[in-house]
Amino acid sequence: QVQLVESGGGLVQPGGSLRLSCAASGSIFRPNTMGWYRQAPGNQRELVATIASSGRTKYADSVKGRFTISRDNVKDTVNLQMNSLQVADTAVYYCWMDNFGSAYWGQGSQVTVAS
Repeated sequence: QVQLVESGGGLVQPGGSLRLSCAASGSIFRPNTMGWYRQAPGNQRELVATIASSGRTKYADSVKGRFTISRDNVKDTVNLQMNSLQVADTAVYYCWMDNFGSAYWGQGSQVTVAS
């Protein structure tokens, strides 16, 4: 089993920045892939960004150039730096890990972008 604990999130004005962090613990296999998904009210959960142990990243088109994902392979943490936030980025953000074919999720962090 793997536990993912998120921190960060909150309320920010359009154009502002927020940082999400996630720490993994438990039976972690390496290499693995970690990342972030989000779900807005009435919408399906969607990929935001992922990062493999190698450092290879993948971003949703809607966040490219604004969000940056990073990880610490020693501490098993993943971060999401979100800049130039838009109202459309408002959602619950979930930390995610693909651990040897099994998917694990964090508890979710609310990000609200409003003036």
